[in-house]
Amino acid sequence: MAASSRAQVLRLYRALLRESQRFGGYNYRTYAIRRIRDAFRENKNIKDSEKIGELVNKAKENLEVIRRQV
Repeated sequence: MAASSRAQVLRLYRALLRESQRFGGYNYRTYAIRRIRDAFRENKNIKDSEKIGELVNKAKENLEVIRRQV
């Protein structure tokens, strides 16, 4: 993975966690944080750049969903 895409993924990870902290309900907040951490851990060893691109796009869509719901 190139350094720029690594930085992009880390920025996206931090943004997802930051936005999830804004959920009002404890259960929604902890569920979102747990799912984000689990998903990133599960996919950390993927080397295929096409698959990484798909996962980044999916994470961006999820970030927009979180922003709308918070």
